[in-house]
Amino acid sequence: MILHIAIPLLDELDNLPTLLSCIEQQTNQNFELYLCVNQPESWWKIPEKVEICYRNQSSIQQIESWKLNIPFPLTLIDRSSVGKGWDEEHLGVGWARKTLMDEIQSKAAADDIIISLDADTTFKPSYFQSVIEHFTKHPRLECLAVPYYHPLTADEQANRAILRYEIYMRYYLLNLMEIKSPYAFTALGSAMVFRLKALRKLGGFTPKKSGEDFYFLQKMVKYKGIGLWLNEKVFPATRFSDRVFFGTGPAMIKGKNGDWNSYPLYPMSLFKQIQQFYQLIPQLFERDIDTPIDNFLGEAMDRSLLWAKFRNNHKDLSHFTRAIHQYFDGLRILQFLKHQNTSSLQEENLIEFITKKTEFANDASIFKNIDFKRSRTEQLNSVRDYLCRLEDIKRQEHNYNQWTTN
Repeated sequence: MILHIAIPLLDELDNLPTLLSCIEQQTNQNFELYLCVNQPESWWKIPEKVEICYRNQSSIQQIESWKLNIPFPLTLIDRSSVGKGWDEEHLGVGWARKTLMDEIQSKAAADDIIISLDADTTFKPSYFQSVIEHFTKHPRLECLAVPYYHPLTADEQANRAILRYEIYMRYYLLNLMEIKSPYAFTALGSAMVFRLKALRKLGGFTPKKSGEDFYFLQKMVKYKGIGLWLNEKVFPATRFSDRVFFGTGPAMIKGKNGDWNSYPLYPMSLFKQIQQFYQLIPQLFERDIDTPIDNFLGEAMDRSLLWAKFRNNHKDLSHFTRAIHQYFDGLRILQFLKHQNTSSLQEENLIEFITKKTEFANDASIFKNIDFKRSRTEQLNSVRDYLCRLEDIKRQEHNYNQWTTN
């Protein structure tokens, strides 16, 4: 079992020394490293972008020099130099990840493991070894969404933005775990690990300009389920970034300007409606019934045809249930929440969730008078850390989302 480390790089010259140091310090050196330095070809002719192209060239030079003194294989993919950048139809981090995955597939064995990282992400010297040990201990496991934690910086605005965004992500995941959704995962391109055979089973990596990590993990859930726990975390950088269309960087930029409309803390009642829908699936297998998601799905005739189609194609409850979950997937769950949400009570929704977790009632004091706009950064960080500890506990309890019939 060999590890294959896949890392895209775009304008990461400043982060490169730390990244290479993290890799050099790994206690397990039985791995192969793949780096893809990339940017659109058109940037060479855009005055405000060409400097990034030159910095990418400096990154390539540093990697080539570093390559001479390392004990493990390194494959450097140049999609940056003149004539080698992305065309307008194939660009973005999704294509960089696909290019890396395709290269690995051409060399690796089925049981080998791919670790997906980002160039601005740090990790402890034992990270690679912990992955090997975890997949050895769980031979049926084919994919893992690794726990994460964003370190704070000297930039107060960046800290407040990442804390608000991370509170949103952890609150969202904890609620999905609470209702036992098979789509209870957090998607970060820097926090994915999977076996090569799983990648092949999915037909390779599908490129997206943004959100490629979410769509990949969603496909993995539908195929086999995913693991949620590892004894190690990865530490993505806290920085404003507009290099993707949505995700952490753009969320922080919008948040800095006071716009958190795309990242609300949905009321628990909406998650409960999804849970109630899950509980009604056996009855829905027998006949049409009213469900809590009817308003989201549309006209009664359309819903009736949809359920009839599932019944005709899946003659037992197990396969019917799986088909329903594959239809009402992670993306539709988010669309349902957005469609149904009328609440603007962000802090109140968070406090309601925590106060109902009776096993943690004694710790709820850190949420007192929480205000995302006015609370001190220290309090926001305490709330983030509290949710992180709670999430760690729940990740260990869930460990592996095994809901499919595979």
